Amino acid sequence: MDKIKIADSAILLGKVRLGNGVYVAQGSTIRSNNDSVSIGSSSWVLEQSTIIGTERNPIKVGRKTVFGHKCIAIGTEIGDLCEIGNGTILMPGSKLGNMCIVGESTIIPEGMVIPDKSVVLGRPARIIREVTKEDEQRIIRLRGNDATLPQFEEYILDYKQRESDTMGKLYETNGKFPIISETSYIYDSAEINGDVLVGENVIIGPGVKIVGDSHGPVKIGNNVQILENCVLHLLPDNELIIEDNVIIGPGSIIHGTIIGEGTIVESGVNISDYSTIGKGCLVRAGSLVKQGSEFPNNSIIEGFPAVKVGDVDKLNESSWGFNYKNN
Repeated sequence: MDKIKIADSAILLGKVRLGNGVYVAQGSTIRSNNDSVSIGSSSWVLEQSTIIGTERNPIKVGRKTVFGHKCIAIGTEIGDLCEIGNGTILMPGSKLGNMCIVGESTIIPEGMVIPDKSVVLGRPARIIREVTKEDEQRIIRLRGNDATLPQFEEYILDYKQRESDTMGKLYETNGKFPIISETSYIYDSAEINGDVLVGENVIIGPGVKIVGDSHGPVKIGNNVQILENCVLHLLPDNELIIEDNVIIGPGSIIHGTIIGEGTIVESGVNISDYSTIGKGCLVRAGSLVKQGSEFPNNSIIEGFPAVKVGDVDKLNESSWGFNYKNN
């Protein structure tokens, strides 16, 4: 175990398989649903990153691969010696070959396969060229001039969060204290303050910050999931309403908006104040919804800035949502 370094503020949930020399930095979360995460020897997961494996789409990361700050990886397969830039989002079913370089804030869509030694950039990602000799030398230099791949000496860590564990941190602000239903669950590292109302059977994941200070109220309906490292806040004289059965993907920023019942917001989405998202919508990963935007029911929303790109025919249930009793 002394060959693995996990920061005090990092969160591991479920059965996680780590190689010797793995480093998980401050504020990062690794969630393994049904034994679905394996990270190879000497790989690093840097600050505020989120790694999620599912039974349908497990995570497998090679050796000496580095995730930059605030990366999100869900159900992806990644090779050895990869450099993954800050803010990158890798979606379920994607595959990244060995010794690839991924530019900052790139989005690798579902099912995209990227061959060995590719340089990848864009939202969505595109291969712009092959890795050069100079690139290879830089990758090796960043690993202490040692590109040898160590044997995978596996350590299995199994963390189970139970209903009896300490639940999140709640704070009073300006005389108002969060009101949380007894049937809802807040992970220990989540924080909620001020004028916030949380309905029944809500799950608020690790690292989530819900700020209902003097700018409240924040109203969260029933059966809502707010996943890892999200931030919810709003401007003065506004409100933030999340209706029933909504899922907010990891790393998203939700600011003073109305999100309709049954909508799925994928990873790393930024929704700005005074906007309205209809019922049954799908907001694609990495999208930016501008202030004052309005989208009708059953819209597929995507882009930077986001626009309606289609209509939802059937919104499939997310496979990367939370069930804390199974983690």
